[in-house]
Amino acid sequence: MEALVHEKNSASTQLFVERTSPDKPIHPGMPNLEPVEKPISFFEFWPGYIFYIPVAFQWLWQSIRLWGVGLPLIANPSIPLSGMVGESKSDIFSRASGEAKARIAPWALLDGWEDADQAASRAQRLFKHAGLSLPLVAKPDIGCRGAGVQLIRSKDELVRYINKFPSDGKILFQQLVPYEAEAGIFYIRYPGTENGEIISITLKYQPYVIGNGKSTLKELIIDDPRAGKLTHLYLPRHQDQLDTVLPKGQPFRLAFTGSHSRGCIFRDGRKFITPELTRAFDRLCDDLPEFYYGRFDIRFKDIQSLMKGEDYYILEINGASSEAAHIWDCRGSLADAFKTLFFQYRTLFKLGAINRRRGFPSTPLGELIKAWRKEKKLVSRYPETE
Repeated sequence: MEALVHEKNSASTQLFVERTSPDKPIHPGMPNLEPVEKPISFFEFWPGYIFYIPVAFQWLWQSIRLWGVGLPLIANPSIPLSGMVGESKSDIFSRASGEAKARIAPWALLDGWEDADQAASRAQRLFKHAGLSLPLVAKPDIGCRGAGVQLIRSKDELVRYINKFPSDGKILFQQLVPYEAEAGIFYIRYPGTENGEIISITLKYQPYVIGNGKSTLKELIIDDPRAGKLTHLYLPRHQDQLDTVLPKGQPFRLAFTGSHSRGCIFRDGRKFITPELTRAFDRLCDDLPEFYYGRFDIRFKDIQSLMKGEDYYILEINGASSEAAHIWDCRGSLADAFKTLFFQYRTLFKLGAINRRRGFPSTPLGELIKAWRKEKKLVSRYPETE
């Protein structure tokens, strides 16, 4: 792991150049993205307030059964509201030690500014102190579903990003790591036990279109079997380049952020769960105090290394609101998606009940609503997502 950290700066810059090179694989380190008959399932992009109605009824039932409406909010006692809403990414990172700390991609936090130019200068000093170098990933410290995430390649882009960001928010800058393969790993462990379980791996594929030397980017997007159904995501994001004709064989990345709601392609990777990987995450979570439930968003060298529990960086650690994101594989069924979600929320209540017996007081739902309003207000003012 130490060797990986030392080589990150030179490798990350080179890798960014290679992302748009026609003679390089589009998804290095990932299993082949197999073609599917229906590239989008009928429920993939339902509004969340509709999709989660059955889960809301389950929450009510479990609240009555276990006499505790706020039990899921103490499933991870070290994280405010267990990470259900409004959690600080930097706060969770700061709690990590040992193996967990070493695996988190190097980061720095910027907050409290009035002038974008001055803030950019202060950010650069933070980068130097933390050993960061461009290109960097900029993301809100509080936010979800890829809101406001951008790749920062230059000082001018840094200033523009800060200028668009709400000054009462906080920006987390993270080193662009030297791997492109990306996944979400969902881990559960019960208090007092030495071993946990990985219940889900979701492989995340950045979507591309390939130039043919004739069609504009807009035409390529519209004609693509999947992207053509998500033009509301891709066309506004690339409006300045829509009339560009891509050379034959030239790939063009439509989304950088590994978020399904922002257009990333998800595939069920549970067949790649191994005892070695599970033991690696047991050791990792030993260094995250009172963390029992959540999803680790990571980038890794290749699938063989990941199965051994080696060669990966942590991008984010998500708590109680995490989804076992394999449910967004277009090949999955609605019944299986709800089966997974019902299991998740039963587990949250079970963990909360255990922690209540351990002496952790339940959190009032009013705190959840307050945090949700704060996050919603911030998210509405974040820059556009890349």
